[in-house]
Amino acid sequence: MNKVTKYLALLLFSALVVSCGANNGNQAQAENKNSVSNKEINKKDKKMKAIHLTKAEFLKKVVDFEGNPSEWKYLGDKPALIDFYASWCGPCKTIAPILEELAAEYEGQIYIYKVDTEAEQELAAAFGIRSIPTLLFAPMTGNPQIAQGALPKANLKQAIEEVLLKK
Repeated sequence: MNKVTKYLALLLFSALVVSCGANNGNQAQAENKNSVSNKEINKKDKKMKAIHLTKAEFLKKVVDFEGNPSEWKYLGDKPALIDFYASWCGPCKTIAPILEELAAEYEGQIYIYKVDTEAEQELAAAFGIRSIPTLLFAPMTGNPQIAQGALPKANLKQAIEEVLLKK
């Protein structure tokens, strides 16, 4: 009986592994189809989009906090709004399309950057990000300002106008 139990357990485990592997293959195929569709959509829609940054890109485009830890010196040629987010975060998902709309509305005036706190944990820690979404407003001159939470579009536009564009 002991051998039969072990055999059944092994058989069940094998079936489980095979079925999960089949689902992953189907999911990968679906994701591949979605990425092709997204590429086609992006070709048609050439409006400005939010730009995803890695830590290395952040150090070059926003601020080199490693090379100059004691002073904020914004490195961009236009003001920026940086969204620290996570893909699993509900409020982050809520604000994402609003940020895309704002990127298109303010094209040529500001950058809208996105930093995935899961992928860039060291960067998030360097800025003390403990709540997401956290938005960092980086004007051309002066100190940056931080806001936490999924702000409504009207509040974001007001902050862009007053903090980033100084209107």
